[in-house]
Amino acid sequence: MYQGSCLCKRVAIEVNGPISSIIHCHCSLCRKSSGTAFATNGFINREDFTVTRGVKNLSAFEFKPGRIRHFCLSCGSPVYSENTDDISRLRLRLGILDTDIEERPISHNFCSSKANWEEFGNKLPHYDGFEPSR
Repeated sequence: MYQGSCLCKRVAIEVNGPISSIIHCHCSLCRKSSGTAFATNGFINREDFTVTRGVKNLSAFEFKPGRIRHFCLSCGSPVYSENTDDISRLRLRLGILDTDIEERPISHNFCSSKANWEEFGNKLPHYDGFEPSR
């Protein structure tokens, strides 16, 4: 079982099943909705998904017909999205999870529209917290 919550903790979720087809999406829609270089998404079965707290604190935005993104009204954290063409699955924003996952990403997608400052395979240093100059 996986558990997650939004930034303000008003919305909490559980996933009682596997996460499939995890990708790093670099399309402009995911970049704009996440405010980052890419969004990491995975599919879950709708029947495995439960909002355990704050269902009334979720709002939705239909950015294309049948494509609905659900987010926290208080902090704006994206939680999941749904596609009316595939009602059996939801697309989960993996950054919402508080627990470690077993599955791993399979690809970077829509790389032709990636942010021009995003570099794949770069040699930038990695830190466990803030960079030392902060």
